[in-house]
Amino acid sequence: AYRNKSIGFIFQSYNLINHISILDNVEMGMTLSGKSSHYKRRKAKELLKLVGLENHINKKPNQLSGGQMQRVAIARALANNPEIILADEPTGALDSKTSIQIMELIKKVAKDKLVIMVTHNSELATAYAQRIIKMQDGKVIDDTNPYDDDSEEEEYKLNRTKMSFIAALKLSLNNIRTKKGRTFLTAFASSIGIIGIALILSLSNGFNNKIIEFEHQVSDAMPIVISATKVNLDMDNVSSIISSETGMSKDESEDDFTDKKSIKVIKEDIREEYQSINPLTQDYIDYLKRIPQDYISSMMINSSIDFNLINYSNDKYINVNNLNVNYTSIPNKNGDYTNNIFDNYYDVLAGRMPKESNEIIIEVGINNSISGEFAKALGLKEEDYSFDDILNTTIKLVNNNDYYDQFGKYFITKEINKDMYDNPNNLTLKVVGIIRIKKDKYSTMGITDNNNTFYYLDSLQDYVKENSKNSNITKAQKEADYDVKTGVEYDQNTSLGRYYKHMALLTLGGLDTPGYIYLYPKDFDSTDNIVDYLNKYNEDKEEANKIGFINQAELIKNMSGSIMSGITTVLIAFSSISLIVSSIMLGIITYISVLERTKEIGILRSLGARKKDIKRVFNAETIIIGTSSGILGILIANLLTIPINAYIYEITQLKNVASLNPIHALILIIISIVLTLIGGSIPASIASRKDPVLALRTE
Repeated sequence: AYRNKSIGFIFQSYNLINHISILDNVEMGMTLSGKSSHYKRRKAKELLKLVGLENHINKKPNQLSGGQMQRVAIARALANNPEIILADEPTGALDSKTSIQIMELIKKVAKDKLVIMVTHNSELATAYAQRIIKMQDGKVIDDTNPYDDDSEEEEYKLNRTKMSFIAALKLSLNNIRTKKGRTFLTAFASSIGIIGIALILSLSNGFNNKIIEFEHQVSDAMPIVISATKVNLDMDNVSSIISSETGMSKDESEDDFTDKKSIKVIKEDIREEYQSINPLTQDYIDYLKRIPQDYISSMMINSSIDFNLINYSNDKYINVNNLNVNYTSIPNKNGDYTNNIFDNYYDVLAGRMPKESNEIIIEVGINNSISGEFAKALGLKEEDYSFDDILNTTIKLVNNNDYYDQFGKYFITKEINKDMYDNPNNLTLKVVGIIRIKKDKYSTMGITDNNNTFYYLDSLQDYVKENSKNSNITKAQKEADYDVKTGVEYDQNTSLGRYYKHMALLTLGGLDTPGYIYLYPKDFDSTDNIVDYLNKYNEDKEEANKIGFINQAELIKNMSGSIMSGITTVLIAFSSISLIVSSIMLGIITYISVLERTKEIGILRSLGARKKDIKRVFNAETIIIGTSSGILGILIANLLTIPINAYIYEITQLKNVASLNPIHALILIIISIVLTLIGGSIPASIASRKDPVLALRTE
């Protein structure tokens, strides 16, 4: 503060800051003393006019002659109207003519200032000085006007100096402009990590958006599933399952067991812990039927009964149950089979939708194909057929008592022959329609060809259930503690044994409860409403009486989200290494800048800059580079998304996947600034601790 207010320095080597204009050089002392911009500009112009440089105010010091630079130094020394001017060999680097001009200028200044000049030129001293003190080896050997210490002391007050951050920013920006190439390369190198992370976040954000978009598109094809069993597959249970099946504890690493000479017996089936019977009571079915109709497009209640299907093909009687054939009921809304998911996802290629319980429809692949086994199930030969040939083909549905024979305590399938085929008790199922998934839904859902599926009305499974519940095999299964078809024993003291028996009775038609229920949401937002409705039923119920369900949309979302999060985390971790390297590199670059600007540090300290101000100057420089690095990284990353999106579209047909969230972009820029500040903090601290005298001596 004393140097700033009371002392003005005129150096032999001028000590001007080369990367700012002479006007800014003159203003610098006033900047540190907190003068307003308007005052600084007016005062600096007045002083430069005083020293005869009013026409050069926008020039840089290296554009001036030696005498002109010394005039700038004099103007700077006068800027804060100091009481003392210290001139260190002010003419030492000048020719005699210019020296006289400078001395005349100093003489003019000395009218109301104390000018203390150090010189080896005795002629100049004699010509201009009012008092000459001669020194030799650091000692005074002569004084023409010795000091009188009887003078009264006046009260002296100092004002603190402070360089604003804006001033530091401007000073550093001007310095950076002189090194554009190096600054750009530094910013680019520092931006590599930002580019990597930005691209990763762009892809992660883009794929998550596509997942959400996909969910909206196919929300009605992602039903909420309520099955006969409830499964608790949280991560702890999954790890338990894996541990049990491999014979390892959860905390045990995957050792190589090939060298071990022992066998580990797993005494308890792990499924006991995560699988149990879902109590799908009639009360719950009635509760589902009362679900607000605005929530669902359709509902499918499937009994999971095994249909005993046979047919005749190629002069052979065929057990359809031994073929690769799927069959399921058609979703409906309160018994209405129109305007449901089938209308949204399937085209009726021929015939119509079923109306009677014995009418079925079949699904073909996108190229109107079916498998050879499915053709056999329909009683067809393995060759091409027209739609008309397939329509009205039949399949025989056989009752349990006509399909199974009792052999001791077991039941086996009777011989599939003409008598079974022609049995009057059979129900003849007739194909009345052919459907195929719509082209746009196929590309969206990725469904493959040859689904080998036929669909039926709920009334058909009601018919089968009614005819099966009092059949011999069903009655026997209810009484037995083993599977009457396979002989596998069921331990009714375990949940697993009870589960197996429950499923056996379910497939035989011996239970009134359904095998599974599909609730198809009306739209994406309705999914949450359905989930809330189902959860409401479970409120205040004991765990055993709660109904479990699977939200497929949430399952896919969580699975996809977990995968993307895992991949994103790993890739960001790798990219972060380059950010750390960039920070170290920036610290080195900042330290080089400190070395290059050592004299500038000395000049600023001579003008009254504090250590904090010096640190602020270099922090401002790192902030500029960090900001530039972050912005450059975001711009490059956005440009790179163009070819990346083109490539992704080429292989997946997904448009504009890579998309950086603006908030992520802003956060990355802030991270870049923070890391560069950290990287430059040590060099900035080194700069602030430099001795100003030693700094000024640096060449």
